[in-house]
Amino acid sequence: MGGVEDDEPASKRMKLSSEELIHLSNGSTVIESIVGSSRDLMARPLQSDGGEEVVGSKGVIKKVEFVRIIAKALYSLGYRRSGAHLEEESGIALHSSIINVFMRQVLEGDWDESVATLHNIGLTDEMTIKSASFLILEQKFFEFLDEEKVMDALKTLRTEISPLCINHSRVRELSLSIVSPSHCFTVRPPKQDTSRARSRTMLLEELQKLLPPTVMIPERRLEHLVEQALGLQRDACMFHNSLDEEISLFADHQCARDQIPSYALQVDANGLSLKHKLSGHQKPVSSVSWSPDDHQLLTCGVEEVVRRWDASSGECLSVYEKAGLGMVSCGWSPDGKWIFSGVNDKSISMWELDGRELECWKGQRTLKISDLEITSDGKQIISICRETAILLLDREAKVERFIEEDQTITSFSLSRDNRFLLVNLLNQEIHLWSIEDDLKLVSKYRGHKRTRFIIRSCFGGLEQAFVASGSEDSLVYIWHRGTGELIEALPGHSGAVNCVSWNPTNPHMLASASDDRTIRIWGLNNLSAKQKDTHGNGIHYSNGGT
Repeated sequence: MGGVEDDEPASKRMKLSSEELIHLSNGSTVIESIVGSSRDLMARPLQSDGGEEVVGSKGVIKKVEFVRIIAKALYSLGYRRSGAHLEEESGIALHSSIINVFMRQVLEGDWDESVATLHNIGLTDEMTIKSASFLILEQKFFEFLDEEKVMDALKTLRTEISPLCINHSRVRELSLSIVSPSHCFTVRPPKQDTSRARSRTMLLEELQKLLPPTVMIPERRLEHLVEQALGLQRDACMFHNSLDEEISLFADHQCARDQIPSYALQVDANGLSLKHKLSGHQKPVSSVSWSPDDHQLLTCGVEEVVRRWDASSGECLSVYEKAGLGMVSCGWSPDGKWIFSGVNDKSISMWELDGRELECWKGQRTLKISDLEITSDGKQIISICRETAILLLDREAKVERFIEEDQTITSFSLSRDNRFLLVNLLNQEIHLWSIEDDLKLVSKYRGHKRTRFIIRSCFGGLEQAFVASGSEDSLVYIWHRGTGELIEALPGHSGAVNCVSWNPTNPHMLASASDDRTIRIWGLNNLSAKQKDTHGNGIHYSNGGT
């Protein structure tokens, strides 16, 4: 265990008499009086590393580690006697004797002894020893100041802390706290409590982070492992799309297919009812976009007008148009207070919700404005700059990056977290690109049909775990983003589906726009489904076609 073998027989193990280290469920440690402590019950030494026993069907879990982690969890949950009995019956101690001594010394404020013990634990990393010593001596320094023993604090700083020759900026801060007592409060650890016992407990927690986990098991280690396992099960679940799903420890997690929106719905104030169409466009609908608050929809006809709808009633609230020109795309501002639209003269117009045009931009080198994305922080502008390339322009650093494809790019969509880009290609593929650091192709999605028109895709669902796309065969396609597996192909439209947009706050709701001049809203086949604020697809900029 970290270079230390505890070979003392049980009769010679150090007993902590009436004061015992108890690990609480919140990860803290206090000195508490108990009878029959776990340290008194230790019967046998820690097992050696050679020929370790394993548990589990795969033979990868070391028994000693497994038992120690369980014991740690029992103490953290407050089951002190159970933890002590586990140590006794298994003969596997949670900590070695020297670690027990070290922990007791820290909690009792035996600073010189605890530093000496630290050097005897068997640590091989000199920087770890120095860093841990620094924390201990810093606590000693502050407690001297609390007792108004300024000369003792100064001596500690000069003769013990400074010679460690690390963390020089922190040493200067400690020096200032002597000169200016008011400065002492600003240099104390941010979470340090005025209670001495509590501050020592927090010191022990910080020391635990520094020391190797084989020496002192991290707090809540078992909980972390279980949460990690549940997270992996959730991520592997093909249909996981709801916060309402309870993940149990008693069985492997698997959602049913009914978590994916696959039924045409109408939204109303009391829940969901069947079959709702928004009609009014005179030409095929090429773009649909949810408002940030999910109460409204924005749609665009092919070189026609942009319409704003009330999603609850289906009422058309506003029509946006320019004389002699046609709209080709539309999108919402991040705050939902204005909209913008692409125009067929290669310009971009910004509108107030009441229909008044605010501004209009037209770039000299613009190829088309059917696709334009701005990251949520406003720092990056993303646009198609060539038939096979997408430009990512950092506005502040003036740095340009390019996504290069072998096929013609027809459209793209940005993820809510600004980390991924969906790129639709002429060859009936959708590519997922990571754009956070180095540009990297992550996944490909196939199955939808595209021969003549611009077809748009989007991210959506819980944590944007799915990819949806329109298709010229009148279907809406949904894939699992991580695996690339096709989950659904939804029938219902009578013409090519040009665009899809996932509800930004309800992972169970999806809108699709079609050449049949209708917009369909898809949801679950469950009228009692409850909507959660789960932040779906966010802003879907310029998802119209040309």
